[in-house]
Amino acid sequence: MDAAQQLIETVGGAFWTWLLLPVVVITGLYFTIRTQVVQIRMFPAMLRTLRDPVPNTPSEAKPISSFQAFCVSAASRVGVGNIAGVGTAIATGGPGAVFWMWLMAVIGASSAFIESTLAQIYKRVDPDGSFRGGPAYYMQYGLGRRWMGILFAIVLVLCFPLAFSSLQANTITDAITNTTGWTGSSANLTVGIVLAVLTAAVVFGGMRRIANVADKIVPIMAILYLIVGLVIVVINIQNVPTMIGSIFADAFTPNAATGGAIGTVILIGVQRGMFSNEAGLGSAPNAGASAAVTHPAKQGFVQSLGVYFDTLVVCSITAFIILSSRPDVTNAPKGITLTQEAMVSGLGSWAGVLLTVIIFLLAFSSILGNYYYGESNVGFMFGESRTVLASYRVIAVAAILVGSLLSAQLVWSTADQIMGVMALVNLIAILLLSGLGLRTLSDYSRQLKQGKDPVFVASEVGVPGHLEFWQSRGQVTGEPEADAPTGSAPTGRN
Repeated sequence: MDAAQQLIETVGGAFWTWLLLPVVVITGLYFTIRTQVVQIRMFPAMLRTLRDPVPNTPSEAKPISSFQAFCVSAASRVGVGNIAGVGTAIATGGPGAVFWMWLMAVIGASSAFIESTLAQIYKRVDPDGSFRGGPAYYMQYGLGRRWMGILFAIVLVLCFPLAFSSLQANTITDAITNTTGWTGSSANLTVGIVLAVLTAAVVFGGMRRIANVADKIVPIMAILYLIVGLVIVVINIQNVPTMIGSIFADAFTPNAATGGAIGTVILIGVQRGMFSNEAGLGSAPNAGASAAVTHPAKQGFVQSLGVYFDTLVVCSITAFIILSSRPDVTNAPKGITLTQEAMVSGLGSWAGVLLTVIIFLLAFSSILGNYYYGESNVGFMFGESRTVLASYRVIAVAAILVGSLLSAQLVWSTADQIMGVMALVNLIAILLLSGLGLRTLSDYSRQLKQGKDPVFVASEVGVPGHLEFWQSRGQVTGEPEADAPTGSAPTGRN
């Protein structure tokens, strides 16, 4: 087992370092330039869209709001990696790794805009009136390559709702048993059963129930963690100037404390930032496609905001907790232990219980987001088969129970490499469809300059492939119009 894990980590490390990371960074820079820095320029639009109401729809329709879709994607993005991953980045690369995490978030937010905008354009309408989409859908309906969509969907289902969710369950179990002192197989089994039941109670209710739970958990989680971080920073206020200085100074110099060369500092920061915010990886667009908005670019803005929320807010809180409590990270433990020690030193031993509560909120919300990503892709592969959907739900819930019982390291290593393959497939697709994403942004900007609330109509932009939505203004807004155009959007290639 150790040999297999070492082989996977060696091969996977080379794949991420020499192929995927450069592609992710170059793609982000390309979209940043081509969109004229949309991720900064359109920041006010990101905040405005969060407050947009759901457009008028027929009474039987059940779409979710832009804010709810944001919460579902945030639920999946924000997990134990925001606590353990940041701790590992700082222990390995030093404080300077935080700077590169921030920079990666800003660059990657442009890729997040493009992929989520494309997911909105090619979303499908379910029988109940809700929406579903994601990279697999724009690969088939935009590029005409179903095989590519199937490959992506299979990899995503293996990675997120099965492997990653089981690992989130494993983390919850460890946190609870370590805090309570109740250990052994019976403790793991009990916690696993409770988690599986809670998960089933939500996921068997469908997307709307997932969204309703997510839009309650995510704000609570963020506010609680923000308060904890601010309290610890205030307690250690004398260390804040040193903390800020070390983040920027160590970003461009080798870190003597951790033994990290400048290349290692950059690599660790970029990699942990990408793992955390998922920009360009193809996971968040599955949630972004489910929102009811009047223009695809709107949800692209919101998903870019999700990248900022994950890295610039949640990851930064973890970094500030650690570095304000422990300015010198020489010989610091990696992972969640470093964060836990910082919280206990700042707040006392009871902070261990508080961290367990935070971990539960983070990990359980990730389980829900991961589940929905899988459901969207199962629907892509098998259509509306109730039997397949029920089977998927049972398997996804069973993965929670199994994850509470097993050792997780080999599964983590394997899932990380699978996710790398998924990201590479998605990046190729969004580069091929980049012209459409840029035209969609231009259409939004043109209407905004005219003083309109932008409404997207496919025939006015020139959308390649087959669409189920965006055929007329009346269909998009739910309002009657005298001369609504009929027929499909034009086909072609950009």
